[in-house]
Amino acid sequence: MKTLPPALRRAAAIIGGLLVALAGSLLWRSFGLPLPWLVGSLLCVAAARILGLPLSAPPAARQAGQWVIGTNIGLYFSSQVVGQLLSHAGLIAAMAAVSVLLGALGAAIMVRLAIADRPTAFFASMPGGASEMANIADRWRAAVDLVALAHALRVTLVVVVVPLAMALSGSHGSDASANPHRDLIWGNLPVMAAAGLAGMAGFRVLRLPNPWVLGTLAGVGALALGGGPLSALPPWMAAGGQLLIGISLGNHFGPGFLRRAPVFVFASTVNSLVYLAVTGLLAWLLAPMTGVGMASLALSFSPGGIAEMSITASQLNLGVPLVVASHVARVIALMLLASPAFRVFSRLFKEGKP
Repeated sequence: MKTLPPALRRAAAIIGGLLVALAGSLLWRSFGLPLPWLVGSLLCVAAARILGLPLSAPPAARQAGQWVIGTNIGLYFSSQVVGQLLSHAGLIAAMAAVSVLLGALGAAIMVRLAIADRPTAFFASMPGGASEMANIADRWRAAVDLVALAHALRVTLVVVVVPLAMALSGSHGSDASANPHRDLIWGNLPVMAAAGLAGMAGFRVLRLPNPWVLGTLAGVGALALGGGPLSALPPWMAAGGQLLIGISLGNHFGPGFLRRAPVFVFASTVNSLVYLAVTGLLAWLLAPMTGVGMASLALSFSPGGIAEMSITASQLNLGVPLVVASHVARVIALMLLASPAFRVFSRLFKEGKP
């Protein structure tokens, strides 16, 4: 492979990545496991790259996958769903606040044990968008590569653990809005695509977070709320979007992953698993008081990415709008509060000695 011209090497790596991702998805599906196109592709690509295979994600794979997911999520929104979300505004805000507090607690433990310096530990532990947290971390002179690594590991763990736990527990939705039925109408797809791209472009111009998911969602959601022409997505497109996200997540891993900062990797793994356990317990406690299903609350609390958790909610027929709104609120809260919260964190917690 090294003897090939660079352009051919890149093409071979991309083709290899697609083939491994497809094989992993089909294998995961053959066992009847949840989210095969996302989780199967992610695990197989990550494992192959850790073993040293020269695989790569196609250019803009994650953005393309996020656009598909954002389009699909937008179809869930209606005036009735928006009303339900407004009625849960206090719960959604509380979820965002709890996420910040749990992230800060995990960071404090890492600092006290001298696993990482304060800025690296803090921004690596915040359950926000990876790119947004990495950008803010850079301003505070954190180790951005470790911050990005921690977020990739966190999302990967959540994507693997949460769907399996939901499937094994038999969790499923009963809300009619959880999985609205729409027919595939090919003539309406270009209108939906234009609405999604317009929303994405607007988010990019305004420099709002996660434009490929949230901007697309806003555009298609506005079309749905306005009674515009809508259509279900072709099954191959929905599966392809998940597969592309799986490849892009798996692409974060490489041959040196297990050897690179092993204590930090271990601490980040424990942090994520403890976070999942605590939020699962909170969902169990709050479900009877809020009237929201435990599974939907658990997904809303979980520290995964917006796209990945939305896919999980959709596939398991859970409350997609609540899950999306909760994760959007958390991302916005972290973008607004991350820097001032870090100033407070720095005053409260001193770094330990190795």
